[in-house]
Amino acid sequence: MPAHDYQLLIKNLLKTPLAQASRKQIVYRGTQRFTYPELAARIHRLGGALGALGALRGTRVAVMDWDSHRYLEAYFAVPMLGCTLMMVNIRLSPEQIAYTIDHAEAEILLINKDFYPVFAQIRDKLPRLRHIVCLSDDGTAEPIGGALYAGEYEALLAAATPVAEFPDFSEYTIATTFYTTGTTGLPKGVYFTHRQLVLHTLTLMSTVLMGGMNGRVSREDVYLPLTPMFHVHAWGFPYVATLMGMQQVYAGRFLPATVLRLLASEGVTISHCVPTILHMILTAPEAREIDLDGWRVIIGGSAMPQALCRAALARGIDVFTGYGMSETCPILSLAQLKRDSEPGAPGAEKDVAIRCSTGLPAALAEIAIVDEDMNPLPHDGKSMGEIVARAPSLTAGYTKNPEASEALWRGGWLHTGDIGTIDAEGYLHIADRSKDVIKTGGEWISSLALEDILLRHPAVNECAVIGIENARWGERPVAIVVLKPDAETTEEELKDEVRKRVDAGELSRYAIPDHVVFALELEKTSVGKLDKKRMRAIYGVLASQP
Repeated sequence: MPAHDYQLLIKNLLKTPLAQASRKQIVYRGTQRFTYPELAARIHRLGGALGALGALRGTRVAVMDWDSHRYLEAYFAVPMLGCTLMMVNIRLSPEQIAYTIDHAEAEILLINKDFYPVFAQIRDKLPRLRHIVCLSDDGTAEPIGGALYAGEYEALLAAATPVAEFPDFSEYTIATTFYTTGTTGLPKGVYFTHRQLVLHTLTLMSTVLMGGMNGRVSREDVYLPLTPMFHVHAWGFPYVATLMGMQQVYAGRFLPATVLRLLASEGVTISHCVPTILHMILTAPEAREIDLDGWRVIIGGSAMPQALCRAALARGIDVFTGYGMSETCPILSLAQLKRDSEPGAPGAEKDVAIRCSTGLPAALAEIAIVDEDMNPLPHDGKSMGEIVARAPSLTAGYTKNPEASEALWRGGWLHTGDIGTIDAEGYLHIADRSKDVIKTGGEWISSLALEDILLRHPAVNECAVIGIENARWGERPVAIVVLKPDAETTEEELKDEVRKRVDAGELSRYAIPDHVVFALELEKTSVGKLDKKRMRAIYGVLASQP
């Protein structure tokens, strides 16, 4: 008889914590708690409820919710039915939300009551929608959508006939889809199969288990995501946490005070977020009274400033960067310290530099830097080129967009659009996004390097450096700075910080910003990244003169 043809399906990630009898819980805002057997039972009931609504193989089910146990249940139940989970970016504009839901051809929408006002604006733009399910923390139902309204989530689960056993099917079945949050053009849909998500889970788990000097995780950890669950599978960690049977904590809508309360009350040990979120947590008044020692935080989405790294280390946080993008599922690398790299004590210069680097390739990930002709460049820490990648979990392309898909995979490698170097120890260093590198006076200037310099000034709270078109030089750097409360400095004083690096031979003289603009806040994208395209439009006039 033939051997069992084991398919890499998401349902198999749930089997391990049950088989190993994990006694950990899924916690929502500290008020609701579910054991792993209860989580599994709820997943089976959600499968039954969706089936009763007509969800068939290939049906797209969209979710608009804060980080919650409900979202975790959807992470499993929807793809386990053979349907596709569509994660709606709730921070996009109403028009973009409508575009992504309709473009994904979603037929069922699970929506938190908080987003009813958005839905009211876009209802007429969603002709494919057949059913709406209300999500609420208090279990109260508020019908919306007229005949489309199917009921409240908890009531539907309670009334559902649980799926006895989720079906087997091809591991190449599409499990999830979501839309990129770039700052140019319409959002582009990416998609991932069961095989890709299971392999990403296994490779990410293997990679964090490799960590010997920082960031190592185990089944005894307590996990709280600070990256939204609609954003690239919350970087894949909910699947890893479930497979390992960890205690999981979900905070709902992000509020620094709520997160800090949960960090303390639930003993959270591992999280991930973009730099702005960690900065908000560290500067929240409640953070002064809470012990953050031993908390591990992976930073991604944009470069981690060394000033932020030092501030986190000073609080006892094991902070380091990860690298990836929507198209990569996302983790491609993690900034893990190696004993033979001799990084020194936490906070030492080399230790901080490694933690802020893009890191070492994740398990099974191939990362290269190439020139414009796709020729590989040496790993000398100096040769700069585009970062390209291969891994078992990268998207095959963009939904209904063959031209962009072909460009993404030109030459058989996935093109990240990032510019960087790889040093002799194997660490990847991003110099900038290709669209954000400042080309001035015949030289390339890294906006990230300038931001890091300015952020070290004690008066600077946030900073963004952008390149503005200039008739004489091509582009010139302009710095936009947000000062700390009650702090003072001047434009010349901040320029002097860069001049010191120029005088030391570390930077080109072209790197000194033409202007330093003091602002109340920085423009950001829907997931907290610096929106430099928008900033260039706002501040472009400053460097337009010859």
